[in-house]
Amino acid sequence: MDELARALGPGAIILILFLVIVLPSAVKVLPEYERAVIFRLGRISKTRGPGIFIIIPIVDRMVRVGLRVVTMDVPKQEVITRDNVPVKVNAVVFFRVVMPEHAILEVENFIQATFQIAQTTLRSVIGQAELDDLLARREKINQELQTVIDEHTDPWGIKVSAVEVKDVEIPEGMQRAMAKQAEAERERRAKIINAEGEYQASEKLGQAAEVIGAHPPALQLRFLQTLTEVSAERNSTLIFPLPIDLLEPIMRAAKAIASTVSRNAEPEQPNDP
Repeated sequence: MDELARALGPGAIILILFLVIVLPSAVKVLPEYERAVIFRLGRISKTRGPGIFIIIPIVDRMVRVGLRVVTMDVPKQEVITRDNVPVKVNAVVFFRVVMPEHAILEVENFIQATFQIAQTTLRSVIGQAELDDLLARREKINQELQTVIDEHTDPWGIKVSAVEVKDVEIPEGMQRAMAKQAEAERERRAKIINAEGEYQASEKLGQAAEVIGAHPPALQLRFLQTLTEVSAERNSTLIFPLPIDLLEPIMRAAKAIASTVSRNAEPEQPNDP
C-alpha cells in the first residue's frame, strides 16, 4: 500500500479520494415520474430529469418533485347549507404537479397549501348550496369544487383533475322527515297511477258498452264466454243471471196469448130492445 501511494504520488491520491467522495453526490438518476429543480448558488438554474445527469456539488442544490397524481382526503367539515340544514361533508381531491419550478418557488409546501384550499373551498361551496342540490346534483357540486380549487392552485403549477364528495351526513330528525316525504311522494304517485288506470278502464268499458248496444248478439256471446271461463274453475255450484234478451221472444208470445184469451173471455153485450 505504501509502495502504491509512493508510486501514484500525493496528487493522484487526492484526486482519487475526491472522485470517490464527490462523484456519487454529483451524478443523479431520476425515474420517469420525478423532476429535479436545480438551484445554483441560490438561484434557480433549470429543471432536469428524468434519467441521469450531473450537478456540481456544493454549488448546486437539487429539489425532487413528483409528477404522479396525489390523492388527498379532506376530512369531514361541519357546514350549514343555504336552506339552514347542518350537514357533515367529506371529499377527496386528485391533483398533480405540472410545473415543478412553480410548485417549489411560489409556495412553501404545495401539498399542505392545496389541503387548506380544499378545506375552505368545500365549506364555501356546500354553504352556498341547498340540501336537495347536494343530494341530487352531486356531479354539479363536484365540478364547482374542482373549478374553484384549480383556480387557486394554478399559480403554483398544480392541476386539480377531480374532486369527489364522498359522504353527506345529515341529522337523524332530517332523515326521518325526508323518509316521510319520500313515502308520501310514493303514495301520491301510486294514487295517481291507480286513478289513471281507472279512467282508462272506464273509457274502454264505455267503448265496449257502445259496441254491445249496437250489436245485441254480442252480449249473448260474451255471456256464453263468461260461462265457459267460470266452468273451467271446477266449481260445484254455478249461479248466473239469465239474460233478458233470451226471454224476450217467450215474453212476447206469452203477452200475445194472454191478450187473445182476454178478448175471448169478454162477454157479449146484449142488444137494446
